[in-house]
Amino acid sequence: MQLAVAYRGRSEVTRSAKSLALSLAPNLRRDKVGFVGVLRDPVRFREAVCALHDVVVSNLKFAPKDRSAHDAYLAEVRKREASLRAGVVADKKKELLAGVTEPISPAFQKEFDALRLRYWKTRDAYSSHVRNQDWELWRALVPCDPVVTVAPDVLFFECFSKDESSYGCLTVARDAFINEDAVSLGTTNVDYSWALHDHFQELRSYRETRFRVDPQGFEVQTGDDGGYREEKIDLPPSWLRGFMMIQSAMAMPMRKVPISREGLYSILAYLKRNKAKKSPRAVRFELTPGKPVSVVLEPFEKRIDMPTAIYNGAQPEHIRCWGRDRLMLLYRLLPLCDGADVYLLGTGLPCFWVVKMGDLRLTLGLSGWTANDWTSGGSALDQLVPPAEPSFKLMGEIADSFNSSPRLTFQQIQRKTGAAPGFVSAGLNKLAQFGQVIHDLHDGVFRWRSIMPVALSADVLGPENPETAAAKKITYGQVKVALDAKDEKGQRQLKGTVERSPVELTMDADGRMVKAKCDCSHHFTGGLRKGPCRHLQALRAKVLNPDGMPADLTAWYDRYFRGWN
Repeated sequence: MQLAVAYRGRSEVTRSAKSLALSLAPNLRRDKVGFVGVLRDPVRFREAVCALHDVVVSNLKFAPKDRSAHDAYLAEVRKREASLRAGVVADKKKELLAGVTEPISPAFQKEFDALRLRYWKTRDAYSSHVRNQDWELWRALVPCDPVVTVAPDVLFFECFSKDESSYGCLTVARDAFINEDAVSLGTTNVDYSWALHDHFQELRSYRETRFRVDPQGFEVQTGDDGGYREEKIDLPPSWLRGFMMIQSAMAMPMRKVPISREGLYSILAYLKRNKAKKSPRAVRFELTPGKPVSVVLEPFEKRIDMPTAIYNGAQPEHIRCWGRDRLMLLYRLLPLCDGADVYLLGTGLPCFWVVKMGDLRLTLGLSGWTANDWTSGGSALDQLVPPAEPSFKLMGEIADSFNSSPRLTFQQIQRKTGAAPGFVSAGLNKLAQFGQVIHDLHDGVFRWRSIMPVALSADVLGPENPETAAAKKITYGQVKVALDAKDEKGQRQLKGTVERSPVELTMDADGRMVKAKCDCSHHFTGGLRKGPCRHLQALRAKVLNPDGMPADLTAWYDRYFRGWN
């Protein structure tokens, strides 16, 4: 998808002797959004927004070893050898010409001046290239500028990481500002750069900080202004789909697990000091209703008990989450946080860490694994989506219900539409996947905000993976499990038949598919590189969910949402 943005000038920080003004330039191609206010606690905002920046630029995917330094060393060795040879040749030549007297050529100075001019032109061109590459480098790191939403009760900033595995949302209560002015509710992109991030470090508690989503930026109607600029950003399909799938996951039912500040510190400190050299590398939540929360770090089996954090769920569970290295993004928030809540979908599914800092809170959403491929159908999240599509009429009614207020509870939406809970939940899930609605986990409400200037559709996000769609049509009666056991390495070995096709699957201690066999054409041509085939997905779905997928929206809602709303 190609996203067009237009800005008047750059986001900037203006300093004076006693104050500092932080002005964000909004996207002129979106509806007018404005806000002006003075931050009560600039230091909290500084640390929180810098943590959000760390989410944006994070990339923990495996990268081949960088051998550029070694190659440069070998090149230098070759250069020295060539220089030695040239020196020997020059000395020998000088020896041979020692007795010959020859005047300097009149063209020597002219040639020297020409070469010197060429050198300085090349040097200036290189300098300009490096200077102009800063913004392009940022574009490579951040496919899309952060999105800011001005709501009646909060401001929140959203972003998605480069490696497509981490989502960040910084929510700032309107009570965190004084002297508000020029407030225009809505959602827009804001111009962001490395220089602006560096300026954030200048925020201090002793200096008044005025925060502004510049409402004057919308006064420019044409490109005649020298500060007006337009850009077109190519959003990778996997990045866009991953962003929307995270939004969809937030609209699913989750277990709320309280984490104390001391507990969060203990988790991060232990992970920082210890590096796991073997699987499993999971964070295991051991949850018992009415009992303190226990977190176990695998494979160390390091248990961290939290006496002050009591789990209020309905039944005892053990839930495991992976990709825990990304939790280090929360490290700089420890001095400011009052505690945290973790929202869990289930083992191997996305989880959300909400760090509370007074009037601010940061939501860190993590995919099931760091190297999560949202387009291959390999995500277990694909198995939890509603079993039927909500009608366009119902989705329109849900959207219209936000006309009276951009902030509604599930019960308010249900009363306005008059639809059954299962259908309302499916509609909200689809609107979240299209980037129109966000579920505020902390406040327990749904907020209307369009993540893109235009409404997205299934065509823009790309169709559902064909193998995943086909796997959902395979009934559990067509899946026969002949073997389900663990080997000496702790890997789970599965064998069976799916639609009369023999299937073998190996999942490692982290729950990932590492080896598989199937005689279908999809697996024969691509193996697991193109994502698991329908038969492998059906086998995995049966062993992970023996009761099967509910047949309709009502049964789906009763199973997953009972006791949530």
